[in-house]
Amino acid sequence: MTNRILTGFLLILFVTNLSFAQTQDPSGKIILENGEKVWAGVINDGHLMPFQGNYAMDFSDDNKYNQLQPLILTSKGQYVWSDQPFKFEVRNDKIIITDPNNDVITGKSGTTLAEVRRFVSKKYFPASGLLPDTMLFAAPQYNTWIELNYHQSQAAILKYAKAIIANGLPAGVLMLDDTWQEDYGLWDFHPRRFPNPKDMMDQLHKMGFKVMLWICPFVSPDQTLIYNQLSSEKAFLLEKAKPTDTWESVVNPVMIRWWDGVSAELDFSNPAAVKWFNSQLDRLVKDCKVDGFKFDAGDMLFYPPNALSRGKITPNQHCELYAQFGLRFPLNEYRACWKMGGQPLGQRLTDKKHTWEDLQALIPNMIVEGLSGYTFSCPDLIGGGLLASFENPESINQDLIVRSAQCHALMPMMQFSVAPWRILDLQHFEAVKKCVQSRMKFTPMIMKLVRESAITGDPILRNMEFVFPNQGYETINDQFMMGDNLLVAPVVQPGTNGRSVVLPKGTWKSDVGIVYKGGKSIFIDVPLERLPYFEKVK
Repeated sequence: MTNRILTGFLLILFVTNLSFAQTQDPSGKIILENGEKVWAGVINDGHLMPFQGNYAMDFSDDNKYNQLQPLILTSKGQYVWSDQPFKFEVRNDKIIITDPNNDVITGKSGTTLAEVRRFVSKKYFPASGLLPDTMLFAAPQYNTWIELNYHQSQAAILKYAKAIIANGLPAGVLMLDDTWQEDYGLWDFHPRRFPNPKDMMDQLHKMGFKVMLWICPFVSPDQTLIYNQLSSEKAFLLEKAKPTDTWESVVNPVMIRWWDGVSAELDFSNPAAVKWFNSQLDRLVKDCKVDGFKFDAGDMLFYPPNALSRGKITPNQHCELYAQFGLRFPLNEYRACWKMGGQPLGQRLTDKKHTWEDLQALIPNMIVEGLSGYTFSCPDLIGGGLLASFENPESINQDLIVRSAQCHALMPMMQFSVAPWRILDLQHFEAVKKCVQSRMKFTPMIMKLVRESAITGDPILRNMEFVFPNQGYETINDQFMMGDNLLVAPVVQPGTNGRSVVLPKGTWKSDVGIVYKGGKSIFIDVPLERLPYFEKVK
């Protein structure tokens, strides 16, 4: 059952005439059974889960450049949910809510991770029944960031798109990244670098691509006309210079330092900002035939304490308001979100480094993303998403690129950025293309799971514990399930051509046709070109 926590108490639940889950003791701590494991809606810390020791989090402090969901789940059916940010700690045998508020709710539903996840999903972040654009799942995605970085141009983008097709990869969603525009806030194609954007869009569409544009909630103060217009409407976050300042009493925008400089930021609690931003998006769709948008930034740290907004809302709520623009465009992508589980939004993991350690984080972070309700998810860019990783060709690990592509291939989405045909030798590139072929083989199954998730809210990518509860699989983070019947076990360790795979009870057929009786671990050879998967046949 569910219990509301009284303001000001440390989850102290000894109010008379209420009954509590047996695992909550009178001190107010949520007591864990022996072996009970804990996951929380902190996507970029998924690789730390289920928590093996002490962990602390403040949901109002930092979204860690990725999605957050104010949620805690356990393998024995316990949960914590709140509509507002809260702080918590996980220790070896307990969960402690360190600053409870009236919105913090705890309870127990069922005895497994899947049972409690389905309960909280239905109650707190129900599935909308809607999908993002299905091309996000049905084919690989391609992002221009690594290849073109801050030098986006019409000629370079068309060259990249043509090379995708010429090198035997299928068309898909193409994301034009930062600097396609004249400036932040001046959302027009740069006239010198894009002499005819409509013709470019026509060519890309004829090749079979759908096109997204990178966009953000910032406006450069150098854009005097736009900046002055929006300032006059108080459409920006305003600067609180002294404690007595209020939104009504100040007029100067606060300058936000972010990774591309210093800008004013739109205040989406002000209808004037919403109206203006929507007008820019709609104009690009109408005039340039843009198919959708990659909505970047929106992170909570860009809503600082000295910022005043028209609505008296938290940084988390600002992040949530920004995410709602994506609901107008089926082709969308977000990296920062708050409380948007169950919605038809494409969600991407934060930028990963070109390292084996970050490759190893993909599966557990994707698991937590799905548990948190962000089921339409993408594991960042194949091989890594940081530009510096690919500036020196000698530092590129070709095996890592292949193993990364294999890890992506049977996840809900896969996204290229660095051109594999440019950085890989023939053997490694052929292995990458084999990954894409594996994805195309399973596309009907993936699409079935995507459509089911839109209705049920269930994760598409699932951890072993979700599908096979209470069998000792809680800490397995190097293999995953797609649905209930496809087990995927990519190589995520360096210098190996083999790995162990845990097969649950049942009969399993491998990617090379070998049939195994489950309920045991097996060791398999995994040469470079192999992506191991096992289909449950009985």
